[in-house]
Amino acid sequence: MVAQSSRQSAFLALRAIERGAFADVALDKVLQATGLTPLDRRLVTELVYGSVRRQRTLDALINQLATKPASQQPADLRLLLRLGLYQLRYLQQVPAAAAVDTTVELAKLNQLGGLAAVVNGILRQYIRLSEQDADPLQLPDDPIQRLGLRHSYPDWIVRIWLEQLGAGETGYQETERLCQWLNQPPAIDLRVNLLRATVEQVQQAMEAAGMRVQPLPPLPTALRLTTHGGAVTQLPGFDEGWWMVQDASAQLVAYLVNPQAGEVIADACAAPGGKTLHLAELMHDRGTVWACDRTASRLKKLKQNRDRLGLQSIQISQGDSRQLSHLAHQCDRVLLDVPCSGLGTLNRHADARWRQTPDSVQELTQLQAELLEQCSTWVKPGGCLVYATCTLHPAENEQQIQRFLAQHPNWQLEPPDLGSPATAFVTPEGWVKIWPHRHQMDGFFVVRLRQV
Repeated sequence: MVAQSSRQSAFLALRAIERGAFADVALDKVLQATGLTPLDRRLVTELVYGSVRRQRTLDALINQLATKPASQQPADLRLLLRLGLYQLRYLQQVPAAAAVDTTVELAKLNQLGGLAAVVNGILRQYIRLSEQDADPLQLPDDPIQRLGLRHSYPDWIVRIWLEQLGAGETGYQETERLCQWLNQPPAIDLRVNLLRATVEQVQQAMEAAGMRVQPLPPLPTALRLTTHGGAVTQLPGFDEGWWMVQDASAQLVAYLVNPQAGEVIADACAAPGGKTLHLAELMHDRGTVWACDRTASRLKKLKQNRDRLGLQSIQISQGDSRQLSHLAHQCDRVLLDVPCSGLGTLNRHADARWRQTPDSVQELTQLQAELLEQCSTWVKPGGCLVYATCTLHPAENEQQIQRFLAQHPNWQLEPPDLGSPATAFVTPEGWVKIWPHRHQMDGFFVVRLRQV
């Protein structure tokens, strides 16, 4: 009964996502309504995120195995087939018979009993083909479509990556490694708050609680949890403000800003606040960090973490940074971590690859350009601005910066300071670009601009 309730919870979350809910919101709502054990909660999470992430591949299998293509199947039947095929194809720990039986029972439980034989037949056909030592998934010859179908990405995203990573077999193989990396569950990285604890203190506390952690050089205060279970709020040092959850690549951003004690800093798109808090820590909480964001609910989370980490230098400014005028020429340094397509963090956002489109990217680039134009006016003469994204799309990264510099001859690109952790990732052009499959962290683009 427990196994069935786990899969029913996953099915309900998938149904909500199919109807428009964000994957993380739908999953959280379902989990809050259940009394599942931590082990079963992890199974539900894997089933939901995995089924969404692998949607294109699973639908291709349905197209091959069923008499009707996935797009013509009733929505609930399509979800059930994805759920069953995901377990058969990607979850080695689930016996094939159990995957079939529980999916058939789900059909009956959700008023699809008349289609239970269809579910049973399609899943067992997949098993038979797999037992013949042949992958049931039929792949096209076109390299972009082949990668997109095998690893479940839209063709346009694969094309963007392949154009950057190079033509030929080498570029294809590296693009495939990137696709594979972004289909893995994300790591949990911590940034130690040196105003409250030491790296050694946090590491020892985690290990004493049964966690395995490892440092992440060249980042001086980063620790990665290599084993973890349960809520992060229950980990040692959370209530004491010893650390903040923040991916390693996001930690690099504040080092590129390099804030100094006593300065005025602005974080133009601050919420939920990880980089804002890091800036305040690097300044030893002396000076002012303006945290600007237009979303009150997201700023609430920033305020909670500010109080938990015991930081006093952060001031909140709610509003659209394209329209804020009180910071004009007031800041020694500005961080502009813009809204972006998030193509470097697709492992963290299971449904993002299906929500973003070339049109949405175009809209984002316009927003980014407007933010860059306005926030550059916040900087004092001789000050700097750091532009950052968590995407791997050149229109939002390199092209955005090249266009800004061409239009503003009084600004120039400035590489990281010597000794900065960011120097390990700087490109010949002078900006920082993180490729997940190369650097084992989220994809990021960061560049520092100096007003001259």
